Amino acid sequence: MRYISTRGGMTPKAFSEILLSGLSPDGGLAIPQAYPRISRETLATWRDMSYQSLAFEILSLFMDDIPAEDLRAIINRTYTAETFGSDDITPLKTLEPGFHILALSNGPTLAFKDIAMQLLGNLFEYTLAKTGEELNILGATSGDTGSSAEYAMRGKKGIRVFMLSPHGKMSRFQTAQMFSLQDENIFNIAIRGVFDDCQDIVKAVSNDHTFKQAHRIGTVNSINWARVAAQIVYYFKGYFAATQSNDEEVAFAVPSGNFGNICAGHVARMMGLPIRQLILATNENDVLDEFFRTGVYRPRATSETRHTSSPSMDISKASNFERFIFDLIDRDAVKVTGLWACVDKGQAFDLSGTPFFERIKDFGFVSGSSNHSARIATIREIYQKYRVLVDTHTADGLRVGYALRENNIPLICMETAQPAKFSESIQEAIGQEPPRSASYEHLEDLPQRFVVKDADVDAIKTYIAERAG
Repeated sequence: MRYISTRGGMTPKAFSEILLSGLSPDGGLAIPQAYPRISRETLATWRDMSYQSLAFEILSLFMDDIPAEDLRAIINRTYTAETFGSDDITPLKTLEPGFHILALSNGPTLAFKDIAMQLLGNLFEYTLAKTGEELNILGATSGDTGSSAEYAMRGKKGIRVFMLSPHGKMSRFQTAQMFSLQDENIFNIAIRGVFDDCQDIVKAVSNDHTFKQAHRIGTVNSINWARVAAQIVYYFKGYFAATQSNDEEVAFAVPSGNFGNICAGHVARMMGLPIRQLILATNENDVLDEFFRTGVYRPRATSETRHTSSPSMDISKASNFERFIFDLIDRDAVKVTGLWACVDKGQAFDLSGTPFFERIKDFGFVSGSSNHSARIATIREIYQKYRVLVDTHTADGLRVGYALRENNIPLICMETAQPAKFSESIQEAIGQEPPRSASYEHLEDLPQRFVVKDADVDAIKTYIAERAG
């Protein structure tokens, strides 16, 4: 397996060569030269596998330069009942026949990001141990990526984490989960702005190749291909759990802000998983929904980005979207470079009058958006009808998924996080606080360790350089 850039300026590389690097040298994203295709016979042999065995079969296709016994050991060390609460790792909750939630948030930080991030931490540690090098991770979070990354990397030898988050824009639980960490290798930086300002800083630093090389900068955001690859696994696992045979098709409803989770579903479908629909759900920040409905991709300015009750999706510039567009426009890197030249200037691009927009249906995508009143009503309805409590983002997915699903096609909604992370909205929906484990009982009262900075690339570079060692 070799990886190329969505913008065409990178010579093909092995997985280990792209693992630590984040953005490609030309500013694009690493993507496989071709997706592996899974035969019906192979799909049949995978159906009854454990999560660990299935992860090995899938990830070995994308990480084939890691010796098989090493990769299997990394996977087995990552996906344990101790870390994820059960041997199933991602158990399926059936609300009623043909209507399911894939439980993805049983990891250490109660968010689906743990599934990929725990693997990433072990892959980083494995790779660095071989070279004796150190790594300074720069990331941006709108709520869950940051804590997942920090919990996966805390105490890891040779790794420091510099995590940017929008100051005052996450839930109290999310903020405390990150800022209460006292580990010396964790640095929380609250940026005066929105998530997209944080993400722009990460990309700007990643594109400064001299600084990046001098300070060994890597990324954990979903621009890192290993995160996408890890998420492909649970699409297969969810499909097998919700169906009796590989002749059936399913629909996945995916709450989406940065397009990373649903990008993994897109790749799974390209590999041959029988996915009828990929239902993309946004909140009030509906830049992705607007594209799939109109063909216009119009990133919003900071002033236009809404602060909502599903804050992890308060994103108006979806960094993983470039991978899908690359596939949509026949992998034309020159065209992608031109489109993102517009995006990088804050401008829109429009595919509505082109044959490419007509092809979106061939990739199974449909989309819709939700809002505060809709998600609160959905939380209440799901709780009253099924006695299942969901978080605000999962509620957006359920709302949009239920509205757009095709008749007689099983619907699997991707769970985003535990309700405990969004207690104010849960209180509004059902009139009581969500349960939380004893380990998080007084989380918001713990002392917090963070700095507040302006959205200034040079200031962040200086901060990193002074602490990077």
